[in-house]
Amino acid sequence: MRLPGDLHVSAPPEKGPGPFSGVLSAKKAKKGPGPFSGVLSAKKAKKGPGPFFCGAMLLAVLLGTGSAAVSAQVKIAADPAPGFPSRPIRIINPFSGGGGLELTARQIGQKLTERWNQPVVVDSRPGAATIVGTEIASRAAPDGHTLLMITTTFAINPSLYGKLPYDPVRDFVPLIQLTAQPNIVVVNTTSPFQNIKDLLVAARARPGELSYASPGAGSAPHLSAELMRSMAKIELIHVPYKGIPPAVTDLLGGRVTMLFTTALSAAPQMKAGKLRALAVTSARRNAMLPDVPTMAETLPGYDLTALQGIVVRAGTPREIVDKLGRALREIVLMPDVRERLESEGAEVIASTPEVFAAQLRRETQTWARIVKDSGAKPE
Repeated sequence: MRLPGDLHVSAPPEKGPGPFSGVLSAKKAKKGPGPFSGVLSAKKAKKGPGPFFCGAMLLAVLLGTGSAAVSAQVKIAADPAPGFPSRPIRIINPFSGGGGLELTARQIGQKLTERWNQPVVVDSRPGAATIVGTEIASRAAPDGHTLLMITTTFAINPSLYGKLPYDPVRDFVPLIQLTAQPNIVVVNTTSPFQNIKDLLVAARARPGELSYASPGAGSAPHLSAELMRSMAKIELIHVPYKGIPPAVTDLLGGRVTMLFTTALSAAPQMKAGKLRALAVTSARRNAMLPDVPTMAETLPGYDLTALQGIVVRAGTPREIVDKLGRALREIVLMPDVRERLESEGAEVIASTPEVFAAQLRRETQTWARIVKDSGAKPE
C-alpha cells in the first residue's frame, strides 16, 4: 500500500492463515511422533518404569506446574524472541524513493509481513549523503522495530565528513550484508578507448586532459576513480554531478571522457548500444557482465565493491538481533529475492551479524585510506 509522500506499507492480508496455521496443517497432514516420543522411547529402551507410569508422569506434566516450563522451553528453542515484533516495523531508506535500495526494502518488508503478520513501513528519508536518514535511525528506540538500509556511504562518511551527528559504530548493530556490487567504468561508444589499458596510455600521454564523471564528491564511484588514478599514477579531472542521470547525459553528449557508476545505472544505455563498459571494479568478473574485464586485470590489486546492508539501533536485545538476522538471511536467499538482486549485477552475501560487523570495520578502514589519499571533500 503506497501512502502520500515517501512511505510504503507492506500490510498483512485481512483474511488468511494465522501465524500457526503451517504448524497445525503439518500436524494434521502427518501424524508423526509427538514432542515426548523421544523421552518415552528412551525410557522403554532402558527398561525403566512401565507405560502406565510414563503415562501418569506425562499427564502430570501436562496438567501440573511443569506444563508451563516445558512449553516455554519449546518456544525458546524455536523462537529466541517470541514477543517480537509487537507492532509495525519501520525500515528507513536514507536515499530518495523509487531507487533500487527502496525496491529492496519493500521486497524485504513484504516478506517480513508474510512471516510475522505485522505491517512494515518503508520510510525514505534522503538528504546530506544519507546523514539525514541515518541520524533519524540513530535516535530510534533500541527494540528492533526500526531498521536502517545502508550502502557503502555508511562506511565512507566518517572519514569524509569527520564529525557526524551519530557514531556508526557506537549507535548501530549490523544485522546483514545483503549484497556486494562492483562499480563499472563506461565510455561513449564513439570513444576511441576499447579497454582500460587504452585509457591509461592516453592519460599518461595527456596528463590532466581526460575527465571522469561521478554522482558526487565522496561517493563510492568517485573514490573508485580516485583509487584508479592513484594506482596508475595519472592525472584526471573530476566532474561531480548531483546523481547519475545528468552524468550519463553529459557522457552521451561528449562533455566528459568516462563515467564511474553502477552496472544497474548504466545497463539501459549499454543495451541501447550508446555506452561501452571498459571494466568492473571488483576482483572477479561480474556474472551479469562476464565479457567485461576487471580493473585488476590491468591494475593488479585493485578491488572495490559497493555494499548494501541493514543495521539496527545499538542496545537492541541480543535475542531480537539474532531473530532479525536469521529472518533476513532466509528472506534474501529466497529464489525470487535472490534472482532480482542478481539481475541488478549484485552478488548476494547474506552474512551473519558478526561477519557483517567485521566487514564494515574493514570497509571503513579501506575507504578512510582512499579518502585521505584522494583529498576528497564533501560537496
